[in-house]
Amino acid sequence: MKLNNFASNQTQINLKDGTVILFSYKTPVAAYVPGTGYVRTNYKWSRTTSKHINAWLRNVGIVGSVDQSYLDNLVGI
Repeated sequence: MKLNNFASNQTQINLKDGTVILFSYKTPVAAYVPGTGYVRTNYKWSRTTSKHINAWLRNVGIVGSVDQSYLDNLVGI
């Protein structure tokens, strides 16, 4: 696992299996999952968290929407 703090209140975790998870503050809010692609939470967080998600996904094309529990389960919450 590799932890990358790349901006204020934004962290990305890269797992060995190729999964990449975006955290806004301390909450997983988007991810790249091999075999699935890019996904984002369908939960409506704050304006700032929405900006974090949109910036992270800006150039990736098609993005799926998932329940927050899906992202929580990726990190064992």
